[in-house]
Amino acid sequence: VTPALVFLIFAALMYLLARTLPTGSFDFLGREALQWVLTALAVGIGALAVFRFWREGTSLSPHHPERSRKLVTGGVYNYSRNPMYLALLLILLAWGLHLGNAFNTLLAALFVAYMNRFQIGPEERVLLDRYGVAYRKYCTLVRRWF
Repeated sequence: VTPALVFLIFAALMYLLARTLPTGSFDFLGREALQWVLTALAVGIGALAVFRFWREGTSLSPHHPERSRKLVTGGVYNYSRNPMYLALLLILLAWGLHLGNAFNTLLAALFVAYMNRFQIGPEERVLLDRYGVAYRKYCTLVRRWF
């Protein structure tokens, strides 16, 4: 399953939860502003990550990490090993704020768990096989998400 489809499934689940759960609604001063800040951060981080892959001339395909031509560690990748997935998470959190149901944070946490287990873990195994010590060192220096 592509990360984009996983993201859309979780976004739909968040919508359904917010519309059907009779409890968990919230509102606070600045909620809308925080929603837009998270969205802007997500767009910025995602764009920087994609640009860095493009600049390095490597594959963007999450299903074929073996096609990567270079270990990308610069730019936004100095701060997160998975900034594209981080951008998706930030959009989900912004969406949860928009929907105004506190239980959506649980779905965002499940998104992280799913991505760690079924997407990032397998990608990391391929990258470790491909780049060895360089990738292991990178993993010790840079956190998986943020």
